[in-house]
Amino acid sequence: MTRIAIIDGQGGGIGAALIRKIKEVFGERTEIWALGTNAIATAQMMKAGANRGATGENAVCHSAFQVDVIVGPISIMVANAMMGEMTPAMVEAVGSAAAPKLLLPITQEQVTVVGTIREPLPHMVDRLVVEHLSVHIPLPSEDQP
Repeated sequence: MTRIAIIDGQGGGIGAALIRKIKEVFGERTEIWALGTNAIATAQMMKAGANRGATGENAVCHSAFQVDVIVGPISIMVANAMMGEMTPAMVEAVGSAAAPKLLLPITQEQVTVVGTIREPLPHMVDRLVVEHLSVHIPLPSEDQP
């Protein structure tokens, strides 16, 4: 089973949208860890269907090294993003983790990702899950019931 960390902050809306789409496409073939930078974000991601949830700097730093894939907005790679919720230690842990990172080009920071196409969040979530995350999820075995 593929273990996916969804990291989000503030209201947790991006993370919740990602979790709903992952559950829709892959069902129970994944274990989703909701890692919120605050309790509200974690709660919203848990309501969306995450299997496990934890909040704060230590949770992100500890869990980043235990998952197969890390997913979130590009802000999870920017120190002090999300109005300071994304600490430098969290960014270092995410960046240092061996897991592939699938990032949505969404940020309120002074960062512009050149070459991206501006489109609605649902379209970006669909593309991330269907085109990119599916590469990391094993197909179900025909031998399994």
